[in-house]
Amino acid sequence: MESILGWQLLFLGGTATWIVFSSILNVTQKLRSLTQPWVSHYVLSGTSIVLKIQKYEHRYLDAFFSGLSCVVSVPFYTAFLPLLFWSGHCKLARQMTLLMAFCDYMGNCIKDVVSAPRPSSPPVRRVTATKDEQENAMEYGLPSSHTLNTVCLSGYLLHYILSYSGSDDVCKELMGFFLVCLVVGLIGVGRIYLGMHSLIDIIGGLALGLGILTFWLSVDEYIDDFVVSGQKVTSFWATLSFLLLFAYPMPELPTPSFEYHTAFDGVALGIVIGIQQTYHQFHHENVARILTPQLRLHAFVGRMLVGIPTILLVKFCSKALAKWILPILAYTLGIPVRSTSYIPALNGAGKKSDIKQSGYVQKLLFFSKQTSFDVDTGTRLLQYAGLAWSTVDLVPSLFSHLGL
Repeated sequence: MESILGWQLLFLGGTATWIVFSSILNVTQKLRSLTQPWVSHYVLSGTSIVLKIQKYEHRYLDAFFSGLSCVVSVPFYTAFLPLLFWSGHCKLARQMTLLMAFCDYMGNCIKDVVSAPRPSSPPVRRVTATKDEQENAMEYGLPSSHTLNTVCLSGYLLHYILSYSGSDDVCKELMGFFLVCLVVGLIGVGRIYLGMHSLIDIIGGLALGLGILTFWLSVDEYIDDFVVSGQKVTSFWATLSFLLLFAYPMPELPTPSFEYHTAFDGVALGIVIGIQQTYHQFHHENVARILTPQLRLHAFVGRMLVGIPTILLVKFCSKALAKWILPILAYTLGIPVRSTSYIPALNGAGKKSDIKQSGYVQKLLFFSKQTSFDVDTGTRLLQYAGLAWSTVDLVPSLFSHLGL
C-alpha cells in the first residue's frame, strides 16, 4: 500500500513540478523556435507533392476519402467505444479508450507546441465535407491526428484479436498486418488528397503512432491491472486529469485542439471511475459477449436503443449541472472565471477590474500570467466524464434491470 501511494505521489508531484518549471522556463516557446521553421519549410516544399496527388481529383475520390476520414475521426470513436463496452469486449474497450486519450493528448500537444501550418489553400484544394473536418482544418498540421490514431487503434485492435483468438496461423497474422497497413496507407494518402496535410505531417503521425503503440503494448497490462484492481485509483486519476489541463502547451494562435484534449481527458476519467465501481458486476472477463447465446444480436440492439439516449441525456445533464456549480464554486474560492461560449453572463469576465478580490486558492494556482480561468474547460471535462461514467456504470445497471 505504501509503495502504491509512493509512486502515485511521485508521478503526480513530477507532473506538477513539470507544469511549474516549464511555465517559468518558457519551454514551449523555446521548442517552437527550434521546430517550427524546420517543419514549415517541409510543409512549403511539400506543396508540390500535394498538388501532384490532387491532379487525380474526382468526386468519387472526394467522397471516398472524406468518408474514410470520418470513419477514423474522434467523433466516430466517441460513438463506437460505448458500443464496444456493451458488446462484452470490456477490456478492449477500456484499453482503446485510454489509448485514444493518450494519443489525443500527445498528438495535440505536439501540434500546439510546433504550431506548424497546414498546406496553403490556395494553391492546394482543401476538401472539408463535414463540420468535423472544418474544425480539424482550424488545428495545426504536424502530426496528422488521423494517421496517428489509425496506427495506434488499428494496431492495438489487431494485437487484441490475435491474442484473443490464440491463433498461431502466420497467414492470418500477415493478412491482419496487411489490412492495417492498407488502412493506414489510405488514410495517409487521403489526408494529403483532401489538402488537410503535407507529407511531413503524415510521416510525423506515422512515426509518433508507432512509438506510442510500441510503448502501450509494453504497459497495457499494468495499466489495466491498476485501473480494475488498484488502490486509490479514482483519487489518482481525478488529480491527474486536473493536472493534465495545465500540462498542455499554449499554441501560437487559439485552436480547437485543447478542447478535444479536455473532452477525452474527461472520457478517460469517467471510464476509470465507472470501471472501478462496477468491474466485478459488469466488466470482468466472463461477461456475455455479442453473438453468443448469452448476448444475441436482438439483445444488443436493445442495449443500443436504451444506452445511446441515456448517455446523451447524462451528457446534457452533466453540462447543465457543471455550468451551474462551477461558477458558484469559483466565486466561493475567490477564483475569477470567464466563459467563452457556455455562459453568456461570464463572457468577457476576468478583466483586472473584475478581480480585485482574490483568495488564497487563486494565488496558489495563478503561477502563470493568466488573469482568470475559462469555466468552459471544467464544464467540458465534467460533461464528458459524466457521459463516460454512464457508459460503463449507469447504462449497464439499466441493462441488468431490463434483462438485456
